Amino acid sequence: MSGHLYIVTAPSGAGKTTLVRMLLENDSGIRLSISYTTRAPRAGETDGREYHFTDAGTFRSMVDRGEFLEWAEVHGNCYGTSRLWIESEMAAGRDVLLEIDWQGAQQVRKLFPAAIGVFIMPPSMAELERRLVGRGTDSAEVIARRLAAAHEEMRHVSEFEYVIINDELQRALGDLLSVVRSSRLHQEAQRDRHPEIFASLN
Repeated sequence: MSGHLYIVTAPSGAGKTTLVRMLLENDSGIRLSISYTTRAPRAGETDGREYHFTDAGTFRSMVDRGEFLEWAEVHGNCYGTSRLWIESEMAAGRDVLLEIDWQGAQQVRKLFPAAIGVFIMPPSMAELERRLVGRGTDSAEVIARRLAAAHEEMRHVSEFEYVIINDELQRALGDLLSVVRSSRLHQEAQRDRHPEIFASLN
């Protein structure tokens, strides 16, 4: 029995991190893949919880050994997803969730074409700007850069099977839970999880 692989992607400020956290709180059957990064920890972050923090040399060695399912350099820092951990979890029948960008999603699909893609959209660019400004953590220049990047990211929405508009958090959470639950009800998944029931039909 193999687990499902979920890919959740969204532009900065669309609420992806919050929705993923709430999904994990509501569904204990999903394991979140913790990425490796070369960026420094931010206040309150813990190694092994938000990220596996490492230096550039170690990260490059892991790339050379083929240990990443996907990796990318973003704003001068490198981020990577452990291929070995994901393959181990899925082989054990556990569902895994990746919280990555559209470029990473493209790389993942080359090795896991059956991965289930979910794109989180803001209700509008105006609302996205309001949320980014409301954070109070970025300068006007950084916010402008994030908005431009968001517009480019959202052009790739057609590459994902499911799209959730995060205009109201609880409704968006319900939509995300529905995607997960429905994927587990596919005939192939049910046959895999309950072979004894289907064996009686032969």
